[in-house]
Amino acid sequence: MIDMIEKEDPVITEEEAAQYDRQIRLWGLDAQKRLRGSRVLLVGLGGLGAEVAKNLILAGVKGLTMLDHEKASEELCRAQFLVPVSKYGQSRAQASVERAQTLNPMVEVRAQIGLIEDMPESFFLPFSAVCLTGCSRAVMVRVDHICAEHNIMLFSGDIHGYYGYMFCNLGPEHSYVEEKPKVVKPSGDSNDGPEAKRVKLDPNETTMVKKTAKFCMLKEALQVDWTTEKAKAGLKKRPVDYFLLHVLLKFRAEKHRAPEPKSFAEDSQLLRQIRDDLLEAMGVGANILSDDFISYCFSVMPPVCAVVGGVLGQEIVKALSQRDAPHRNFFFFDGRKGNGMVDYFGPN
Repeated sequence: MIDMIEKEDPVITEEEAAQYDRQIRLWGLDAQKRLRGSRVLLVGLGGLGAEVAKNLILAGVKGLTMLDHEKASEELCRAQFLVPVSKYGQSRAQASVERAQTLNPMVEVRAQIGLIEDMPESFFLPFSAVCLTGCSRAVMVRVDHICAEHNIMLFSGDIHGYYGYMFCNLGPEHSYVEEKPKVVKPSGDSNDGPEAKRVKLDPNETTMVKKTAKFCMLKEALQVDWTTEKAKAGLKKRPVDYFLLHVLLKFRAEKHRAPEPKSFAEDSQLLRQIRDDLLEAMGVGANILSDDFISYCFSVMPPVCAVVGGVLGQEIVKALSQRDAPHRNFFFFDGRKGNGMVDYFGPN
């Protein structure tokens, strides 16, 4: 991944240093400079998109472009805090700009109306990272391929009732640093006994350790052959949310939308049918996902948006700043249990 400092060599002004003082103290000046040299494309301004936008703007990226083709509705405003009630019927992206900009005037916030499906490959090139929310599998796979070709970080996520997920692909070799307690070497005095000769960690002193991580493509992560012996052996360790994601992506492909409360009976029947057919075809069996999942995957819940949006925003900030270990590759959240789980696919 190209170092963002080398790419744009941003200069932190005195005003910015004061604005980001806490963050600079937390993760260092170089990390903040990388953020200030980064431009992010955010697709989808629903409840999840608003949370991601807020977190990126407050963190201090250079620019955020919000792309969306839908109009603001009354239902949206219950889960999307960037759209004022007075802007019903307007573009979700445009209606979100004013409140988004007030969060941090130092970030260039702009809106663009359009479908991500209509955007040519060249549209993505100015961005350091792309974050897709509420997109279909086909769109995510296409954009992931484009991003991989041009060393652009790819993130995606969605919310379905109590469930949420995120995926990231930071390339075949993502570099980052971690702050670790400094190792204190044992003294050379042999009379101090074996305890004194053991290597110890000093919590009061730290050192920066450079590391790398490898990521796989989204298509690869979604096309696991579960009929192999290796896959079967690891099936019990795989979170059931991974298979739920397959069902929900298939539903979106067929209906071009997420499950809706107003179509509960019809959508419930289709979800059950997709579960039965798809999971049997994958070789894992429909019983891996019990029937009760259906009643928990309708509507967009603000608390779930906040949790998943917080994780997604945090992962983008970590990746752009090249600070701390990133998630690989999925993060799943189940609001019924109030917990999340990281799941990894790809090279070790």
